[in-house]
Amino acid sequence: MAPVYLAGVAGNKAVHRMTKIAVTAASGKLGSEIVRATIEIVGKDNVIGLARTPSNAQSLGIEVRPGDYESPEDLERSLAGVDAMLLVSGMDSPDKRILQHRNVLEAAKHAGVRKVVYTSIQGAEKGTAFSPVVQSNRQTEEDVRNSGLQWSVGRNGIYIEPDVEYIETYKQRGEIANCASDGRCGYTTRPELAAAYARMLTESNHNGQTYNLHGETLTQWQLTAYLNDAFGTDLRYREMSIAEYREERVAELGDFIGNVIAGIYEGIREGASDNESHFEEAAGRPHQSWDDYFRRLADRNA
Repeated sequence: MAPVYLAGVAGNKAVHRMTKIAVTAASGKLGSEIVRATIEIVGKDNVIGLARTPSNAQSLGIEVRPGDYESPEDLERSLAGVDAMLLVSGMDSPDKRILQHRNVLEAAKHAGVRKVVYTSIQGAEKGTAFSPVVQSNRQTEEDVRNSGLQWSVGRNGIYIEPDVEYIETYKQRGEIANCASDGRCGYTTRPELAAAYARMLTESNHNGQTYNLHGETLTQWQLTAYLNDAFGTDLRYREMSIAEYREERVAELGDFIGNVIAGIYEGIREGASDNESHFEEAAGRPHQSWDDYFRRLADRNA
């Protein structure tokens, strides 16, 4: 892909400079993947990481500036000279994250940023314990659209990595058990999301677009079969009631996180994660197939 240039004029002479792109939450799992994917397009000198603790992102090999969503003045200074910014959705409670995201948007406007790309989510917008989180993301989507900046929004599917990382626990239990039932879920991976967001940041044809970003939808039975093939296990899927699963998650993870996780799977059960995918429009290529993803996992485990 050709680099993206911004043209200005000094007197009668055209001046070109490479777009400067900032990625918030650069020390996180998604943010760091987006940094790497964006470097592939514009080079590391044109990507700036923002992180609450900048030292945690030094391994990325780029300039890292303070990026605490609660520090508007630091954010404005850190966004100086930036043309496009990726806003990674925060991890605080829904009411706090709305205000934190507004801090970032206001700082971006004051600093002269021209474009914002926001990482939102899919999920049930009402009726589950996860819905307040989804609603807070929808509020930020509205704030982004009304910011006066160029914008695009991605609604992430469910990460598949946690199920892969949980394999030892699944082995111990001999099963995957949750309340998703036969609901289909649009799963994705962080590297695939990063590929899409890097294009959304650097290509103007995505401006004004909201994309669902996920691969082929899977049932829990299909996911279980894929994990069995990749890890040589003999897991089974067991359907739980919503109440039973919520009780189990709260007992293991605490009230807030347990209810949120249960709400995610309740939403899957109700079809809130079975949406049309716009991944190919965003990334310029199809999402990695699950056959390919799990075959590569199997090869690594061989």
